[in-house]
Amino acid sequence: MFDKLGLYLQYPFVQYALIVGVLIALCSSLLGVTLVLKRFSFIGDGLSHVAFGVMSVAAVLNLTNQMMLVLPVTVICAVLLMKTGKNAKIKGDAAIAMISVGALAFGYLLMNIFSTSSNLSGDVCSTLFGSTSILTLTQKEVWLCTVLSIAVVIIFVLFYNRIFAVTFDENFARATGTNVNAYNLLIAVIIAVIIVLAMNLVGSLLISALVIFPALSAMRLFRNFRSVTVCSAVLSVICAFSGIIISILAGTPVGSTIVAVDVAAFAVCYVTGMVTGGAAI
Repeated sequence: MFDKLGLYLQYPFVQYALIVGVLIALCSSLLGVTLVLKRFSFIGDGLSHVAFGVMSVAAVLNLTNQMMLVLPVTVICAVLLMKTGKNAKIKGDAAIAMISVGALAFGYLLMNIFSTSSNLSGDVCSTLFGSTSILTLTQKEVWLCTVLSIAVVIIFVLFYNRIFAVTFDENFARATGTNVNAYNLLIAVIIAVIIVLAMNLVGSLLISALVIFPALSAMRLFRNFRSVTVCSAVLSVICAFSGIIISILAGTPVGSTIVAVDVAAFAVCYVTGMVTGGAAI
């Protein structure tokens, strides 16, 4: 098995998959704790379905660089979701459901009506579940993902205290002079970037797992926000790396394997938390 793994690791496409997978998992876990605590866990689903719909439009328009269309539209929708989440007439979960289902339906409809592919089912499956896209990354895509991921980590570290304040008590943060709307906007933009990047890793239907499971797993073990964030990042990176390796050796879908490892890690953390007395914050 180790000889086989060593052979696979010599291929550039495997190296690219590991680099991108680890970076995306790291970024997802950092914002995951904030989203879980702000009760916006499923915003990943909503934005991923928006990205799927926009990718369908980009494919119909034969755009060579889909990122130029997908990223800005996803960012706009992330901002709208954050704003409607505080609207008494349209609650956050309802807004996410509306945008999520609508974008997914229109995207699939467009792909069927204007399909130019001989394997539509395969294309849809790859987009929804990330079955092969992570293993077909180009060097340019890897560099783009690396730059954006580093930017996300730097922004999170620089504004950690403000994000912490906005996460737990917006009213108190506003009273202390923090521009809450600006930091909510920053969080929305970062989330949108992560979602677009993560579609290549686990597909649009499984993105929420990268956001939710590491955060919830860490909350079974620690009570402190900083400790939860660090633990979430470590768990997410380990699970992503392990999932990619297992999928390559076992020939299983990459996205589904990573999520399965995340679920197993959550089960272990849950039991460990019960034994040691750890609890969610």
